[in-house]
Amino acid sequence: MSKNKWTDMIIELQSLAQAGLTYGRDDFDLERYARIRDIAAEMMSDITDIPKEKVRDLFCGDSGYQTPKIDTRAAIFKDGRILLVHERNGFWSLPGGWCELFLSVSENTVKEVREETGLSAEVDSVIAIHDRERHNTPHYAYGVCKIFTLCHVTGGSFEKNIETTGFDWFAEDELPPLAVAKNNEEQVRMCFEAYRAGDEWKVRFD
Repeated sequence: MSKNKWTDMIIELQSLAQAGLTYGRDDFDLERYARIRDIAAEMMSDITDIPKEKVRDLFCGDSGYQTPKIDTRAAIFKDGRILLVHERNGFWSLPGGWCELFLSVSENTVKEVREETGLSAEVDSVIAIHDRERHNTPHYAYGVCKIFTLCHVTGGSFEKNIETTGFDWFAEDELPPLAVAKNNEEQVRMCFEAYRAGDEWKVRFD
């Protein structure tokens, strides 16, 4: 059995345990569900070599019925070039991150652009809605819905922050090493397509 197949089964096991902890009423059953969740975390740690405590934070940190997390990514262009932020690990990505509580997709996108670049931006349209597992690696222990939006800058300049060391503008045929866990070449090129298509672009979704 492939590693991804094992991971999928572990994720399903954790999801069932999480639902049981939410909807179960019998104290003995709740204890069993908690143990199943703990076993799932141990298995995920072993198969991914991620410390168990980190797996617990990412994999077992939610309550209620398990649903995908939302990640927003902003595609901003200037003179036919796309804006990418330089991360502290040396790779490049579209500005973005997890959608926070009480923020809409649009608000979260604007917030992430501001935090990672210092620029003020506005969202113009949705480019695509991706199921991360169908496009990005490595395999995550939870589902992620990635929302790519076309944006434009209204002002600002780079500000020092804890996530990025700067940003730059890149032509489609001059892309730097990408943070593929967040956005791969296929996704960045898709953003270029949307930019060129303008109002004729049709939102892509899985």
